[in-house]
Amino acid sequence: MGDDVDLAAKIVPVSDYPKPGIIFRDITPLLADGPSLNKTIIELSNFFRPLQINAIAGIEARGFILGAAVAYQLQIGFIPLRKPGKSPRDVYKMEYQLEYGSDELHVHKDLLNSTMRIGIIDDVLATGGTALAALQLINLSGAQAVGFAALLELDFLYGRKKISEKYPDLPLQTLVNI
Repeated sequence: MGDDVDLAAKIVPVSDYPKPGIIFRDITPLLADGPSLNKTIIELSNFFRPLQINAIAGIEARGFILGAAVAYQLQIGFIPLRKPGKSPRDVYKMEYQLEYGSDELHVHKDLLNSTMRIGIIDDVLATGGTALAALQLINLSGAQAVGFAALLELDFLYGRKKISEKYPDLPLQTLVNI
């Protein structure tokens, strides 16, 4: 199913965004194309299914789109990993470094517990900083992060290597590699 759908062809490079010298990879054309979105959700669901997870945690914001759809497909819950100032109740927090500063991810404390196995989804795996923060945040809560997936991986930024060094046994899946 969907073998003739080329996901990479639906990801549009945008030069000099958000600043000169950066090539932004816009996934919105893929999200807008039914067959491409369907193939993406099926493939991500197939990756997570054997991991026997209780919920998908999606990283704000495009990870929400993919994560919620995968959670629906697997008939499990969805847990949003939010940016600061977006969560009205008590949260676990994890700060991480970006190429141009720092950021944080938050998750409501009451959404996770020590019996849970969590899969994490984001749109892009680049340097690995956001992915590592998400993994650490889930583990900080007492739950167990048991897999990470992203639609797109920017191989030249070595995010997979950084994740594998810290979590050598963690299953990791990406659908398009550039």
